[in-house]
Amino acid sequence: MKKILLTVAATAMIIPAVFANNFEEPADAIEYRQAAFGLIAYNFGDMGAMLKGKKPFDAAVFSTRADNVAALSKIPHEGFIAGSDKGDTEALAKIWQDKADFDSKMTAFQDNAAALAVAAKSSDQNNIKQAFANTGKSCKGCHDVYKKD
Repeated sequence: MKKILLTVAATAMIIPAVFANNFEEPADAIEYRQAAFGLIAYNFGDMGAMLKGKKPFDAAVFSTRADNVAALSKIPHEGFIAGSDKGDTEALAKIWQDKADFDSKMTAFQDNAAALAVAAKSSDQNNIKQAFANTGKSCKGCHDVYKKD
């Protein structure tokens, strides 16, 4: 798992626009996307804790976390290959039945994450909070439809 996490983190900086499928097995794709989502959740959760006052707001750390989420948002999509709805996953088969909608939701998440990274560099707390909320809504919008409870 550590190897996957390191690979995901390194890939975030050099991810190509074209999705390559180098997964030998659907289980590899599942592990890859789960590792990316885990890193996204960590970074997003840390920002949420700052915005909710559960930890001190540190603008530099928040901006780094927002940059991480923006970069990482591009990674999981390539892990949704055919056959990876079976196994140790919470992804619903509906993803592949309505791929266009799923793809549009992933793109919205990526766009919102990019906007959050930009907002995080400002000192406008209202703008930061709105960008954070928009990113969270795009996560929830996909989870509500395409992820098991």
